[in-house]
Amino acid sequence: MTLLKNISLGLFLCVSSLLIAQETAIYTSQFKDYQKALTLYNNKQYKAAQSLFDDIKYNTEDDLLKSDCSYYIANCAVRLNQKNADDLIEDFVEDYPTSTKRNTAFLDVGDFYFENSDYSRARKWYEKVDENSIARSEQDKYNFNYGYSLYATKNRTGAEKYLNRVKENGEYTEQAKYYLGYMAYEGDDYDAANDYFEAVSDNEKYKEKLSYYQADLNFKLGKFDKAIELAEAQLPKSNEEEKSELSKIIGESYFNLQKYAEAIPYLKNYNGKNGRWNNTDFYQLGYAYYKQDDFENAISEFNKIINGNNSIAQNAYYHLGESYINLNKKTEALNAFRNASQMPFDDKIKEDAWLNYAKLSYEIGNPYQSVPQVLAGYLEAYPKTLYKEEIETLLIDSYITSKNYKEALNLLENRKSFENKVAYQKVAFYRGIELYNEDQYSEALNMFEKSLSEPRDNVFVARATFWKAETDYNLTNYNDALIGFKQFKQQDGISELSETKNLDYNLAYTYFKLKDYSQASNYFKLFIDRTKEDKLRVNDAYLRLGDGYFVSSDYAKAISAYDKAIGINEIETDYAAFQKAMSHGYMGKASTKIKELNTFIIGYPKSGLRDDAMYELANSYVKANDTDKAMEMYDRLNSEYKRSAFVSKSLLRQGLVYYNSNENELALNKFKKVANDYAGSQEAVQAVSTARLIYIDLGRVDEYARWVKTLDYVEVTDAELDNTTYLAAEKQYLDGNTDAAITQFNKYINAFPSGIHAVKSHFYLAQLYYKKELFDNAKPHYKAVVEAAKSEYTEQATVKLSEIYLNDSNWSEAILVLKQLEAEADYPQNIIYAQSNLMNAYYQTKDFTEAESYAEKVLSKSNLDSKVKNDAQLIIARSAWETGNESKAKSAYAEVQKTASGIVAAEALYYNAYFKNKDGKYAASNTVIQKLAKDYSSYKLYSAKGLVVMAKNYYALDDAFQATYILESVISSFPEYEDVVAEAKQELDIIKSEEAKTNSSIESGDN
Repeated sequence: MTLLKNISLGLFLCVSSLLIAQETAIYTSQFKDYQKALTLYNNKQYKAAQSLFDDIKYNTEDDLLKSDCSYYIANCAVRLNQKNADDLIEDFVEDYPTSTKRNTAFLDVGDFYFENSDYSRARKWYEKVDENSIARSEQDKYNFNYGYSLYATKNRTGAEKYLNRVKENGEYTEQAKYYLGYMAYEGDDYDAANDYFEAVSDNEKYKEKLSYYQADLNFKLGKFDKAIELAEAQLPKSNEEEKSELSKIIGESYFNLQKYAEAIPYLKNYNGKNGRWNNTDFYQLGYAYYKQDDFENAISEFNKIINGNNSIAQNAYYHLGESYINLNKKTEALNAFRNASQMPFDDKIKEDAWLNYAKLSYEIGNPYQSVPQVLAGYLEAYPKTLYKEEIETLLIDSYITSKNYKEALNLLENRKSFENKVAYQKVAFYRGIELYNEDQYSEALNMFEKSLSEPRDNVFVARATFWKAETDYNLTNYNDALIGFKQFKQQDGISELSETKNLDYNLAYTYFKLKDYSQASNYFKLFIDRTKEDKLRVNDAYLRLGDGYFVSSDYAKAISAYDKAIGINEIETDYAAFQKAMSHGYMGKASTKIKELNTFIIGYPKSGLRDDAMYELANSYVKANDTDKAMEMYDRLNSEYKRSAFVSKSLLRQGLVYYNSNENELALNKFKKVANDYAGSQEAVQAVSTARLIYIDLGRVDEYARWVKTLDYVEVTDAELDNTTYLAAEKQYLDGNTDAAITQFNKYINAFPSGIHAVKSHFYLAQLYYKKELFDNAKPHYKAVVEAAKSEYTEQATVKLSEIYLNDSNWSEAILVLKQLEAEADYPQNIIYAQSNLMNAYYQTKDFTEAESYAEKVLSKSNLDSKVKNDAQLIIARSAWETGNESKAKSAYAEVQKTASGIVAAEALYYNAYFKNKDGKYAASNTVIQKLAKDYSSYKLYSAKGLVVMAKNYYALDDAFQATYILESVISSFPEYEDVVAEAKQELDIIKSEEAKTNSSIESGDN
């Protein structure tokens, strides 16, 4: 038993020894592999090492060895930048929480990332390190690395904590001080930064880097001489970027030492941040040039400051204004001072800029607001200014010089001083003239009355008296006009006034309208005797003088006057010739009348009086018993002038000639044509009456009765009632009883809608309604006259009906009536009236081709009234613009500008500027817009449009400030003009986008 036990024990011991031997062999082999893997790791053969560590870990049962292998596997993954590296480190720490390599793992990975400049990852692992477990020899390295990682990842407070631990001594002292200094520099703690930088300044490693920072530090500490010294010493050793920054330090240092000449070359050598300057950079160089009196270059820099909104910008804009003034660029200065005056940063600059802005506004005009508003605004803001008296004087005068009379009146209404009342008198007068020129006579009359209510200046009392009379004349208030002209004539000191020149002419016409032909003739003669140059008016005066004599039956004098008019040959020569022939007839010189009428018909083939002449000539032949020639002339009239009002009369006269010659059938043919074709006319009534006699003579009464029943305007039994009713209405009309006449004429038309006197009644009724300004009531009656057979009332009714349609802006109806007037008018002035209004009506309906065509027709007429001529040129200009014919629009607007006033002048000036801009004549375009701003600022639309063109001009002239400031002002000042504002915004975006390429302040807001 014991033996067995011994044998068993021996066997056990033998087996046990064998197992131990085997385990030792395995362990030895694994240890060798581990050492081999460690050698590979230390030789940075991380892939091979990781693979071997992985095999060892997989095959070993030793926990410690597994732990160490896991550590190195993770470390290799980190160094191999494997995606799961961080996870392997985390797994190692979690799987082996008691491993002595736990802290080493964090530290080692952190150091790896640090050495590879991955400071964010380094910081992550340094944060996990247990600082108390770090070996003393490793603590400085950890503190520096962790501190720098915090610095690199923008944790300044943490960085300072760890770097401060190593700043006093040791391997990392100088590095720590350098970075602590740099952080102090970045944090604007320039004294601390300077101390740190001084401490490491002897180290060659930092010496070069520190030169820039020390120069900048001294600059920021106000030690400008030292900054210049350091920066200039560093310049030769620097690259281009460093040279740029050092030049900026030197330039700004000289700038702050007020050594502007020395500053300029260095400021110019600065390249900006990323190739772009900011507004402060432009200001410093601009101001340096300004202090050298180099205003051109100063402007070139200042005007690159766009969107400036701080004290530097305010200062820059103020000095930009002064620079412009020194170069006599007052329009540009106005904008710069205005901008500076609107900024709140420096009160002294604000006040001085506003003063300059106000004075310049007075001198050259202001496109943004009226000059009186600017001056009054300055006085309101600075009531104690030393310039109060000067500005008040300018304010009074500006009410007139600005020509913005409408706004000036609003400002003057509540000002009571004597000086303001003098200004009020003048401004009201000029506003009246403005309204008069725009044909707004009622409003003009009100202004002249207002001017006369403040009779302070005798010259303006006289002028307002004259123009009030002129306005009354245009309003057909002839008695008031006469009183006014006489009052003007009695004023003292009027001999030098331009109004005096044509006073006799005006008085003559007023008497003429009042039918006082004797007095009219006296004044026409006075005017003719005193006038030599004005041939057009003298010609007209002779015509009216002849008319006065003619109406007064003084035919010899009439002939003499008409001869003088024919001799001048400026206007209406055909009229004078016709009147002269008629005068001979009234004097009993039938043969002379016949001779002159024949001469007239040949000599004036296009005269509107030619049909009159034919009719009168035929009548004269009848009187001379030369019926063959008479009938021939009647036939010629009927053939050549089928739409003439004389055709019905001519046919009637032919019928009477046949009747008197007992040629009854021929007579009946003529009478029936008159009765059928000219129903309701006086000639038709007489034709029926005479035909009745013929039928009675021929015993064919039944035939007459059948025929007359076909004529709805003839009721033989009602004829007496017809005449009686009409005469009752006409009596009230002739007696001037307007309302009673209206009632009676309406009664007549209701009772006899197709009566003998229907056309005449419609006409008189229309005239009465028109006079009472009851235009809608007048319209159907004028229409009835126009649509009836042509009569002596047709032409006048057509004119009046067209006026009503035009005043109602009923363009389509107006066109129809005006076309009829153009085709049928006997009087040349009515043809011109029709064509001039057709051109406007077609323009209003956007038929620009027809509008332009009619305007050309109007301009083809000789001796046109200047206003009609101007209107035609304007329609051509506008129509050409609308149809895209800019070349024609350009030349037409040039013609318009020669004589235009008011809003039309503003429009013409705008297009002048527009076309100059398109031709690349930017400075010339701006000169035109300056005139527009000074003389026509009250017409806001064209001021706004002109400013947009001005902005384009300035940008083309490389003045970005003027361009952007003007566009921003348009956007803020003229919101009511949406199209203009939209264009301004578009232009502004384009300019800012372009300027942002070189000016960082535009997009960054670093002003």
